[in-house]
Amino acid sequence: MVMPPRLPRMGEFELIARHFTRAAPAGGAVVLGVGDDCALLQPTPGHQLAISSDMLVEGRHFFAGAEPEALGHKALAVNLSDLAAMGARPLGFTLALALPAADEAWLAPFARGLLALADAQACPLVGGDTTRGPLTISLTVFGEVLPGRALRRNAARAGDDLWISGRTGEARLALALRRGEPWARGDLAEVQERMDRPMPRLALGQALAATEGVRAALDVSDGLLGDLGHILKASGVGAEIETAALPLAPALRALDDQHRLDCLLAGGDDYELLFTADASAHEAVLAAGTASATAVTCIGRITPADGGMLVLDRDGTPLPLARHGFDHFAD
Repeated sequence: MVMPPRLPRMGEFELIARHFTRAAPAGGAVVLGVGDDCALLQPTPGHQLAISSDMLVEGRHFFAGAEPEALGHKALAVNLSDLAAMGARPLGFTLALALPAADEAWLAPFARGLLALADAQACPLVGGDTTRGPLTISLTVFGEVLPGRALRRNAARAGDDLWISGRTGEARLALALRRGEPWARGDLAEVQERMDRPMPRLALGQALAATEGVRAALDVSDGLLGDLGHILKASGVGAEIETAALPLAPALRALDDQHRLDCLLAGGDDYELLFTADASAHEAVLAAGTASATAVTCIGRITPADGGMLVLDRDGTPLPLARHGFDHFAD
């Protein structure tokens, strides 16, 4: 038996140089990237910075042994989704990475997936840190948005339409199929990409931020109902969701009604944009979706606070809510 050649052992700085150091793109916001004590960014004059951090921990946010190229993609995608929710344009990001070992066979595809999405979304890696430890991936993204145009959670008003981009529920079904949950039906390959390689809705977020009448927004990471609750609390309003209006992926049609609704409303890991807009902006919102090549669907309305959160069946009858969304410390 012929053994593969052993790769030379990498130190921290060689690891960074080999996999994560690239020249700053010309004409962008990066004045100085990887390699110094700090990165230097030059935002567009008159813009505000939008900054978000997210962490992925093995065994909590992703399966042990997850495919590293897909993991690199997702690590950046979930952070860029926060910029999308604010309507911000990406400027760059930092990466803090704890690794059990400097494994070339893992690092090369991880970096490939990470940097492919970074290139596609014009968001260069500008710095970070590495250390030995349980596999943990922490990113901070930097973006910019015009003053007064950021989409915030506290801006919804009673009478607004409630919108969702894309579709929800497929990532939850993928998780159930991977776990072998008895209610799950379908082909994992049909929904796996939605869980492993979500696409941040950056173009839509920026189009919505430029659309008059669009108010509150966030990205759906922990379930539609759970994340909607953040908008309702911050804005002091209620909401009604029409289940008949929810966009339904073909893969969810084989599920029984209860589990289908659970996937749609409480599944999480969707990274779609949930947002509100004045009813008069309906056509403008559809135009923003068309301009960004993203499907958008009106799924309900914002109501006064005393209405609470209602999920209505096809006949307009409120349904009982057994579960709102995922909580990292309760689930």
